[in-house]
Amino acid sequence: MKKQTFGVIVSTRSFFPSHLVATARSQIRQLLDELGYGCVMVEETDTQYGAVLTYEEAKTCAALFRAHADEIDGILVILPNFGEELGVAEAITLADLRVPVLVQACDDSLDKLDMANRRDAFCGKISVCNNLRQRGIPYSLTTLHTCPILCDSFRSDLIRFAGVCRVVRGLKGARIAMLGARPVAFNTVRYSEKILQKYGVSVQTVDLSEIIFRAMNWTQENAVRRKVEEIRCYGDVPSFVSEELLEKQARLCLAMEEKVDELDCCASTVQCWDSLENNYGCAACLAMSMMGNHGKPSACESDVTGAVSMLAAGLAAGTPAALMDWNNNVGEDRDRCVALHCSNFPRDFFGAPIEIECLDVLGSTLGKENCFGACKGQVAPGEMTFLRLTTDDTSGVMKAYVGEGSFEAEPIPTKGGVAHCKVERLQQLLQYICKNGFEHHVCFVRGHVAAILEEALSTYMGIEVYRHS
Repeated sequence: MKKQTFGVIVSTRSFFPSHLVATARSQIRQLLDELGYGCVMVEETDTQYGAVLTYEEAKTCAALFRAHADEIDGILVILPNFGEELGVAEAITLADLRVPVLVQACDDSLDKLDMANRRDAFCGKISVCNNLRQRGIPYSLTTLHTCPILCDSFRSDLIRFAGVCRVVRGLKGARIAMLGARPVAFNTVRYSEKILQKYGVSVQTVDLSEIIFRAMNWTQENAVRRKVEEIRCYGDVPSFVSEELLEKQARLCLAMEEKVDELDCCASTVQCWDSLENNYGCAACLAMSMMGNHGKPSACESDVTGAVSMLAAGLAAGTPAALMDWNNNVGEDRDRCVALHCSNFPRDFFGAPIEIECLDVLGSTLGKENCFGACKGQVAPGEMTFLRLTTDDTSGVMKAYVGEGSFEAEPIPTKGGVAHCKVERLQQLLQYICKNGFEHHVCFVRGHVAAILEEALSTYMGIEVYRHS
């Protein structure tokens, strides 16, 4: 993952103590360095105090930011005192980076409210935010209205903000490879390519026959052998699986990976049901799982907005995401359910050893010999976040729901990729899903990152988000 870098604006107002600026500059550099983030900030020789007050200084700051536009993921506004609201707003406007903005303001000390030491950043932050809002600049806030730069609360805020920046940067300009058409039986995963494009996401369509042709005519045998060994290391392959079948699966993996890379796509979908099994003789699940485990999520059943959901969730968490069905109740415990798929879950998402076997449902009708490649196991217990993005053609917008829960340890007696989920007020969530016409697919990622996703999607991408809690 690329090192994240932030443009930093330290602001001051002329009649407030300027010595606070030097301390703030030093502390924010220290914190960013400790967290492994880069920093782009005007030097003390570039502007008065190394801060931004005047229009001329705003231009200097903006020029620096534009020169590092490809590096800067977000902007930090640091207020060691009241700050200069116009200087901040003009610097961001002139830079025109259109990245997330986080506004921080420092605490006063009650024993230092004299003119030589007072900050009044408590008030100044309100003025800065007012000016940003007037100019239509979206921004994020710290958990506490004011806080020291070197405190745990701001450290957590900065880590969360970095996640917001990853999601925004990753989705804007994202290219999704659609390998094959939508299966006829999956009307539910229809989507609007035009609405996606409005939000900066494009879809690159590929006929499935091209993937099958590439796989069947793959000539790089060394690559095939390496991929076979990678498969054997990826999960437990039963002894009945022949070397010939492993090589067939390896060729499919290589063909899919190559095409996704050729198209410069960061995620994909596959017509996995059931053309590949009928026309090539193995399942796509393993190939999709391995791509997802390497940071390029792949959604089954040509679910394009499902792939976008996986991309967003993976960017927020920094770990692979999985796409599943909301599938079964768990007895009469209405806050628990079973979520599952055949499956194509990334290995690291499972959090537990996996078996690479044959599809069960399709295998029973198409023959197990044509359905090798499913990644099976139960998802290990731990915190989780769920997310679903969709295009709403009736209103011409994207919308989403997001929330948090947990994966439970109690075993579920069924096959495939299985997750035992607990979500508070699950029945209310299911009511929302059904009443608002969302798909049966949902994306899960390990960890609690709902706040990151809600902020990124709603504040910076203008997506209507329901936060379940």
